[in-house]
Amino acid sequence: MKVLVEISDKNAEFGLEVLKSLSFVKKTQRISKEKAKLWSDLKQATQEIKLHKESKIKLKSARELLNEL
Repeated sequence: MKVLVEISDKNAEFGLEVLKSLSFVKKTQRISKEKAKLWSDLKQATQEIKLHKESKIKLKSARELLNEL
């Protein structure tokens, strides 16, 4: 399982060291703010698709999106 943890810049080094010290943590890796935003956006899009499949929300069609341009 992959987990994304957001830590303030001033505590990042300490936070990474704490994570690395845990025996069950396999890998720690820094990611850019842009990449973190992308992951967040993808997570939101996935949630919206799930809600659409459950008929809880209605998504716009490709034609509706094109008409907005």
